[in-house]
Amino acid sequence: MPSMGEPPTGGSRLRFAVLGPLRVWRGDVQLDLGPVRQQALLTALLLRPGTTVSRQQLLDGVWGPEPPGTGAKVIPVYVHQLRRRLDPGRGSASGSLIVTERGGYRIDPRNVWTDVARLREIVTEAHAGRDSGDLAAAVSAWSAALELFHGDPLSGIPGPFAEAERLRLSEHRLALVRDKVECQLQLGRHAEVVGELFALSETHPHNESLAALLMRALYAGNRQADALSVFAKVRRRLVQEQGAEPGGELRRVHEAVLRADESFLVGASPRARRSTDQRPAVDRALRRVRNELPVGVNGFTGRNHELEVLLAPNDDQVVTVRAVDGMAGVGKTALVVRAARAMQDRFPDGCLFVDLHGHRQGREAATPQRVLRRLLRAVGDITEGDDASHDLDGLAASWRAATAVLRLILVVDDACAAQQVRPLLPAGPGSLVLVTSRQRLTGLDADRRVSLAPLDMDEAVALLTRVVGGTGSDPERAAVRELARLCDRLPLALRVVGARVQSRPLWALERMAVRLADDERRLGELTVEDRGVETAFRVSYDQLPDAERRAFRVLGLSPTVEFDPLTLAAMLELTRTDAERVLESLVEASLVQQAVTGRYRLHDLVALYARRVAARYPAEAAAARTGVFRLYVVAARRASDWGPFAFPTGPPADTAPFADWEEAAAWLDAVGGELVDVVAHAAAVGHVDDAGWLAGGLCDYLTRQGRYHECRAAIEIVLPLAQQSTDQRMVCELRTCMGIAYGLQGHYEQARRWLGDALESSRRIGDVIEEARALGSLGIFMNAAGEPAEAAVLLARSADLAQGAEDDWLAVMYLANVGAIHHQVGEHDKAQECYAASVSLAERIGRPRILSKTLFRLGALQLDRGHCAQAADALSRAAALAERVGDIPLFAAVLGRLAAAEECLGNLARAAQCHSRALAAVGERPGTRLKAEIRNRLGWPQAATEDLVQARDRFEAAIARSRTESGKLA
Repeated sequence: MPSMGEPPTGGSRLRFAVLGPLRVWRGDVQLDLGPVRQQALLTALLLRPGTTVSRQQLLDGVWGPEPPGTGAKVIPVYVHQLRRRLDPGRGSASGSLIVTERGGYRIDPRNVWTDVARLREIVTEAHAGRDSGDLAAAVSAWSAALELFHGDPLSGIPGPFAEAERLRLSEHRLALVRDKVECQLQLGRHAEVVGELFALSETHPHNESLAALLMRALYAGNRQADALSVFAKVRRRLVQEQGAEPGGELRRVHEAVLRADESFLVGASPRARRSTDQRPAVDRALRRVRNELPVGVNGFTGRNHELEVLLAPNDDQVVTVRAVDGMAGVGKTALVVRAARAMQDRFPDGCLFVDLHGHRQGREAATPQRVLRRLLRAVGDITEGDDASHDLDGLAASWRAATAVLRLILVVDDACAAQQVRPLLPAGPGSLVLVTSRQRLTGLDADRRVSLAPLDMDEAVALLTRVVGGTGSDPERAAVRELARLCDRLPLALRVVGARVQSRPLWALERMAVRLADDERRLGELTVEDRGVETAFRVSYDQLPDAERRAFRVLGLSPTVEFDPLTLAAMLELTRTDAERVLESLVEASLVQQAVTGRYRLHDLVALYARRVAARYPAEAAAARTGVFRLYVVAARRASDWGPFAFPTGPPADTAPFADWEEAAAWLDAVGGELVDVVAHAAAVGHVDDAGWLAGGLCDYLTRQGRYHECRAAIEIVLPLAQQSTDQRMVCELRTCMGIAYGLQGHYEQARRWLGDALESSRRIGDVIEEARALGSLGIFMNAAGEPAEAAVLLARSADLAQGAEDDWLAVMYLANVGAIHHQVGEHDKAQECYAASVSLAERIGRPRILSKTLFRLGALQLDRGHCAQAADALSRAAALAERVGDIPLFAAVLGRLAAAEECLGNLARAAQCHSRALAAVGERPGTRLKAEIRNRLGWPQAATEDLVQARDRFEAAIARSRTESGKLA
């Protein structure tokens, strides 16, 4: 890696720059990244290297509260386009930089250089130089880090995620400037920083820390008047614009300038000093100052942002409390000890450390009385023979009195509740208390909170590399990265693995990776002596109430990575309100993570532990699985437009908890691309009936969104197992669904074969409904294939069966498709009669998708008859319904015909708008004939209004894009 943050050049390695405009190079060639939203999606993945990001997280991060009409289905399209741009000669997921994983996507950080990663490396060097006393080296490193910035980070990239990262990186940049300037002032190099600080103060006029540094630099350069002028200007601005006086840091610098306090202004940072003029007289020379901080962990890595939060200046007038929470093994203690050591010079009365054993196996939690007695001994207030009191209020009062004149750091580790901590708070103004817990401790008043997550992938690899050592060869680096992934970037797991393979040859790394890859063995492998991931998780689990324990166990059985309260409610037969309460309790205990509002997930290692515990309760696990699979079946059937008669076996389609089809469809939308995984999971654990019912129920939901591949994949999972089902009609139902999926894509021969098999199976078992559906579907696709006569016969037979079974949905389908045949052969009056009857029946049964299709056909007939106004009315209704049900192909097709109706009426602007909406609707489905047709039609309104140049441009663009998108989406 080149020094000073310069990216490597040449070769095939991708180089990403985000500390300015987003730019990417392969070798020396800068790549075009496409539209800004596509760049925003890349940013959301790039700044979480090695971390799987769900589609919903990407949607929220790129579009925020105003997602596109197609929802999360646009995400795979952008990913596909990015793969084509970033991976030469490869547009598919295989071997791509962007890896598709269960639940979302992640960036494969191998062979990728980013300026953000380089920034972290240089900042680490700077901190090391400062901590060792080499201030010149620290200044040099910080200067190199700042040179990586080229304007505002991620400039021009839209979306909430990019905005948050832009703010974070900008604040980080200011922090680097402050650290650099502090060292420069201590080196006497004040002249170097004055110009830089003046410029930054103009850009950040309310930043008091920058103003304080500027005043100190000016004073060091014998410019006392200028320093006082800076204070007056900042104070005037704060009072006039914000109605506030300057804070303590800036006031102290101002007072020091007035007193000409050379040692304060030019010596150590004001953060590391405080005045004790108003303290009661305490002869500290006669009292031993205690430093009880544990030894810092070797190879502490990352956590720069979290350290910045904990190291922020505290108020000299009050006791400051800062809390760190997170799951077991995430590194909370190491973080606060690191922070306390970095700040110990600011607290002349010592650093105290107490372990409350809130989550320690084999140890009872420490009582506040016992801890207070130990703390009082630590500050010399009581002796060994004078500490028998059990009066909590009296001990707390003695502790406050003893610390009223002290300024110290108190680290309270492993608390299990806020009431454990409150009596321990010292009274000395300016003191700082750092608290760690697996709980959120919302009952504790803290000025800053840090919820600690696992390390990012680069930090995890760096930590494991430092522990295991090695030669750094390519195979070894690959093995270390795989181990970091299998440890899910959890520091405790990384250190346990590191201890097991330390100083061993390469084969030990590879062998350990193989052992960890086995889910059944992984937790057992992550144990060494008295340290183990499973032990840490067990303590958290054992402390849960019974309801939360049951919930935790069954959540490990969730068939999807993310889940919602409805999932837990179905698994345990709870109300939604009770499920939400239990989930929030588990979030507070750091055993469940909240992915986005209303959706949750388990850390991978936590999920492994939950499944292991669930295995001890087989009856509970079986009931939970049945509950969650039935929830998915009900949702799929409720969201289907086919109506209740389509599903005569299994759970009824109108079963709670979904009030209507829209609510069910919205719930399935939130699941996103994991629906096929649910089918596979059900089949894998022996719930063949549920897997088959779900695959069949999803057919309409998936195909109306153009997700034909997912529909077929779900059916292909279950079909080989269908003979094991207790539902004898499952085979013919799944074959019908497979035929429908093929037919809707225009693959009529495959559709004919599958539907023929379904027809034969349904007749063999006497299933009238499935026979009628297979006959009707055959008729529809044979008509589409140009065989209207045979189609009419099949549709008539289907109608007879549907009438006998009283299936109104099939009757609507029959009338609409017979009308289509009449329409094709020019029998417009008969077609009109069939369409009118079909619309009337569809309105009566309240199935919006079949009604939209029928209105579409009616509108097309009116258009062909020259009744443009009636056509526009029917097609407008059809478009609204198709958009409502999320049927993208139907919506786009209806808009195409509506555009023709508007042209017929002379409304050329409306026609162009319809074409554009249609093109946007299918924008995530490259290579379709429908998309090419819409693009071509975009030119006609301009031609009709004699805007020939724009019309020609549109036509040429349509032709060019149709040629380039003739391939399939990989």
